[in-house]
Amino acid sequence: MNAIHEALQGVKKQISQVADQCGRSSHDILLLAVSKTFPVEAVEAAFDAGQRAFGENYVQELATKSTALAHLPIEWHFIGPLQSNKTKIVAEHAHWMHSVDRLKIAERLSDQRPAHLPPLNICLQVNISGEASKSGITPSEVMTLASEITKLPNLILRGLMCIPAPAATHDAQRAPFAALRELLQQMQSEGLAVDTLSMGMSSDMAAAIEEGATIVRVGTAIFGSRNYS
Repeated sequence: MNAIHEALQGVKKQISQVADQCGRSSHDILLLAVSKTFPVEAVEAAFDAGQRAFGENYVQELATKSTALAHLPIEWHFIGPLQSNKTKIVAEHAHWMHSVDRLKIAERLSDQRPAHLPPLNICLQVNISGEASKSGITPSEVMTLASEITKLPNLILRGLMCIPAPAATHDAQRAPFAALRELLQQMQSEGLAVDTLSMGMSSDMAAAIEEGATIVRVGTAIFGSRNYS
């Protein structure tokens, strides 16, 4: 598991370098280690290397890993699509939910959040590239859904998340991230206390940081290639 330690340090160094180049502090950018499909032992190895925030795409993996590692101070983020019949697991196990795109999901998360836990941090997933195959609300729907979510008692709306279409050039990578940043600024100008842009993965992290990402979701560059078989 030394490979995970070395990879993690490499990703953190890259974040620092990009942040320095664009006049940002790396302390304002959370590295979220996306551990989907990797075993509990890989999460433990990353934790031992100093990583504290982990992202999962599958509900059962979130439940299994957070239960197995309940003795560690890990911050769990759910970043995948969520069916309404599985909201209870996320409400009980996650600290953050990045992929809310329906009011029904948000209402269930709020209703099912255990009373002894703090409110669940929420990001709205925006289909920023307008892809038919992607989840997420349209940019024009953001303010309406955001205003409804702020009324729910056991959630805190933190900001926006996106997974843009792959782009061939660095400038093309930056464009959708810039659009998401502008949406967050619009929310702030209309009085919403939001501060989070969850955007950028292993392949486009630099472009996302340049456009203001506060959370980058990195899996492959830390844990290696995934085997989905």
